[in-house]
Amino acid sequence: MSTDIKSLGSFAWSIAELLRGDFKQSEYGKVILPFVVLRRLDCILEATKSTVLDMANSLPDDIDDEARDALLFGVTGRDIGLYNLSRFTFASLKGQDAKDIHKNLVDYITKFSGNVRDIFLDKFLFTDQLKRLNDAGLLYQVFDRFTQIDLHPDAISNLEMGYLFEDLIRRFSEISNETAGEHYTPREVIRLIVSLLLVNDKDALTGAGVIRQVYDPAAGTGGMLSIAEMEMKALNDRVRVELFGQELNPESFAICKSDMLVTGHNPENIAFGNTLTQDAHAKKRFHYMLSNPPYGVDWKKYADPIKEEAETQGKNGRFGAGLPRISDGQLLFLQHMISKMRNDEQGSRIGIVMNGSPLFTGGAGSGESEIRRWMLENDWVEAIIALPTDLFYNTGIQTYVWLLTNRKDSARRGKVQLIDASGERFWKSMRKSLGSKRREIPPEACDEIARIYHDMLNGNEGWEDVSKIFATTDFGYREIRVERPLKLRFRVTPEGLDALSETRPFQNLDAEKQSLLMELLPDVLGGSDYMDRARFEKDLKKVQKFAGFNLGAPLTKAILSALSERDEAAQVCTDKNGNPEPDTDLRDHELVPLNEDWRAYVQREVLPFVPDAWVDETYTDAHDGGVGRVGYEINFNRYFYKYVPPRPLEEIDAELKSLEAEIAGLLREVVE
Repeated sequence: MSTDIKSLGSFAWSIAELLRGDFKQSEYGKVILPFVVLRRLDCILEATKSTVLDMANSLPDDIDDEARDALLFGVTGRDIGLYNLSRFTFASLKGQDAKDIHKNLVDYITKFSGNVRDIFLDKFLFTDQLKRLNDAGLLYQVFDRFTQIDLHPDAISNLEMGYLFEDLIRRFSEISNETAGEHYTPREVIRLIVSLLLVNDKDALTGAGVIRQVYDPAAGTGGMLSIAEMEMKALNDRVRVELFGQELNPESFAICKSDMLVTGHNPENIAFGNTLTQDAHAKKRFHYMLSNPPYGVDWKKYADPIKEEAETQGKNGRFGAGLPRISDGQLLFLQHMISKMRNDEQGSRIGIVMNGSPLFTGGAGSGESEIRRWMLENDWVEAIIALPTDLFYNTGIQTYVWLLTNRKDSARRGKVQLIDASGERFWKSMRKSLGSKRREIPPEACDEIARIYHDMLNGNEGWEDVSKIFATTDFGYREIRVERPLKLRFRVTPEGLDALSETRPFQNLDAEKQSLLMELLPDVLGGSDYMDRARFEKDLKKVQKFAGFNLGAPLTKAILSALSERDEAAQVCTDKNGNPEPDTDLRDHELVPLNEDWRAYVQREVLPFVPDAWVDETYTDAHDGGVGRVGYEINFNRYFYKYVPPRPLEEIDAELKSLEAEIAGLLREVVE
């Protein structure tokens, strides 16, 4: 950022001194940012003001809004569509009576074209801030300070305006850090993601006539979009970058759309609303997509339309691969982004930052596992980078950058690169913490991470604990069901009879039958243990004969359950076909690596320890029909775990004795 832009940003922010006392710190941006946008638009439209008013006055009263907008947009001479029909400009407002400034500013704002008026009135709620300023006697002072800033495109280019707006947003977010993390991603994190997205595309971005479309489905204040454009322009100042996004939070949307206005982009490409339920760019496909969706935020309140789309559209919709648990919607955003990949020679690249949950949450067959399976089996995942903790304003948790593409280089096909950039070599402590943000990634570390990714380092010398490359199938497994035979010993005991008396089938008997059964069971079956269920069931028929009534299946089952207990010495219980019955309490599941035959795995890992076990071959995968359910997980700790031996006991003991001596010395000083 140039010194002039920094100075201009400091000057604009110095206006906050006027607000001190009447506004909270977290509210400064609600005044300053809209005023900056207003001043920029005033500078842009001032030269054509009279021409626009003349044209508007000449139009027939019955002309429709769309036709009026088209004609007036053309008069402004701008590629984007906006105009203002107020008789005022900042210059003429300054010449008015100061006591009328509130009324005149409201007139000025409400006479913008609808696309701009919506930003100020409905999203920024700027008229509310103007009233607060007016009531506090500050409105004219603040307005007058902004008239001193020249934001005309001839003085400050669109690129420089982007820098200025970014600087102001950063300052606003830093002093509002209790909520900044929800709508603001630290700039060094965005620059890292953009560097990773572009590092393999530098050649493709050079030359004339290059057009690239960039999209963020959770755009926030637009930082990811603006920095993506800046980095692409740095590679090629002739590249045409078209920015698209959608945002749910009204104030963040207003800032993002304003950023598009003041930097010369089409503000209509930024949509307001819930991306997951109301896709505003349903027909669009993009070259680059990047996002920092909310972590661990449930989607229960808008689950119905998402579930309906998943059920009715399947793989033809956005969520056909699966639905994550209701408590976390990160993987919904990722699926949405994948649905917008371009199916052409250029393809698309995606960079998304998420917490650890999408890596491993959910077992085989779960929504999360099926989504991971879908991505890996389609070979879209290129790399995953573990970031340092304490990077974000509202959370200190571990985060990860996922990189995906549908146009992998031949060297990367069938492979995924894992980079552990969480170590001390990749971050430095901040001089002053901002909420939970205590660390930052310096530019040299960002460049190093991008180089590791670009060079596909795979445990190379010096990088053994940082970068490793795996086959996509290395993350897959088959969850097979291992059964053990049911072995029961039967005996009539007081405790067993008490348990039987509590069952519903027994209580459904009348009192006479209950009493008779309680007498017959110990008389006929008591006195010995039955180690064979078949023999016990045979003798139980004698009880039924002596009782004179049919015990029935429910009561028979209740008797067998109440009077039995597991015993390894007992005979195996079998079904009517003579096959052993499984003991559900001993049922286990083994995770067999996807690249290994499950039979060989069981022979090696299971049968030597439980020779009577077998695999339930009816427990199969819904997609490939193979034995066991296929699952995928990516466990960073497993691949980058580094054993640290405990300190020797002698060393710990010596340290404790030293501390005891020190404490004793301090106590003596207190006593003396």
